Amino acid sequence: MATASGHSRPMTQAPAADLILHHYETSPFSEKIRVLLGVKGAAWRSVLIPSILPKPDLTPLTGGYRRTPVMQIGADIYLDTQIMLAEIERRWPSPRTISGADWATNLWADRLMFQTAVPLIFGELGAQVPEAFIKDREKLSGRPFDPAAMAAAAPFMATQFRGHAAFIEAGLADRPWLAGDAPGLADAAAYMNIWFAGRNVPATTDRLLAGLVRTLDWRDRVRALGHGQRTELTGAEALEIARAADPAPPPTHDPADPSGLAPGAEVVVMADDYGRDPVRGRLVAATARSITLAREDPAVGRVHVHTPRVGYVLTAG
Repeated sequence: MATASGHSRPMTQAPAADLILHHYETSPFSEKIRVLLGVKGAAWRSVLIPSILPKPDLTPLTGGYRRTPVMQIGADIYLDTQIMLAEIERRWPSPRTISGADWATNLWADRLMFQTAVPLIFGELGAQVPEAFIKDREKLSGRPFDPAAMAAAAPFMATQFRGHAAFIEAGLADRPWLAGDAPGLADAAAYMNIWFAGRNVPATTDRLLAGLVRTLDWRDRVRALGHGQRTELTGAEALEIARAADPAPPPTHDPADPSGLAPGAEVVVMADDYGRDPVRGRLVAATARSITLAREDPAVGRVHVHTPRVGYVLTAG
């Protein structure tokens, strides 16, 4: 039976503590995953990674993917929070956190609202942004990362950010959580940007949320959910875990997949917006919801790398 992630393999009965999140504390997309783990009450292991390249203990797992976070379960590596959220829900379905239009909410938060938060934050921080960070983000995005230009755009972005926050306010009009009667993916996704702005430009964020009383109360309640049960792990230990494991049974390949690529083909997968570093491997399975590649690396042996379908490009290579 197909699941929310588009996988048709049986439920993997792995303890939640087998989940390893490679992240850094100030990463907004990592906060989204940490919040969902808090909703699940999950035990998980944390590997802190640099916010910029190089990331020597991460690259053997990902094949060059540089965005944060990355999720690891044994020798299975998950790139992009979309596939991480789906896999967390598949492996640990209680409490249920994904239903209805939650995936649309997640895409809105990842792209539209996030695009207003970035210039709002870095335009205000200006000269406080380290040069090494600017250069890294220019390579990540493929375009200039210019705090001065962001500062010039900040008044427009402020109105946009408040407009997005007003969507949250409206979503809470008849329910305690965006996801309904209990917190879920919609809450974790929307909170990501509120948290990101509030952590970096708190006075501006409070000004833009003024009068949105339901959103302010909701922000406090999401924060109170916590991050589950976190224990620390080193990057070297995570590599050893991958090396000692075999990938889990993969999803079933869709023979009608529009790419026309079959399992065993040499392929390349990359994001379609930014961070387009190509990940190369052998196709294991392509479904309507996910792509799975097999990769070999001397540091970890064989791993399966999983990405979402939406937001990623799969080509022969």
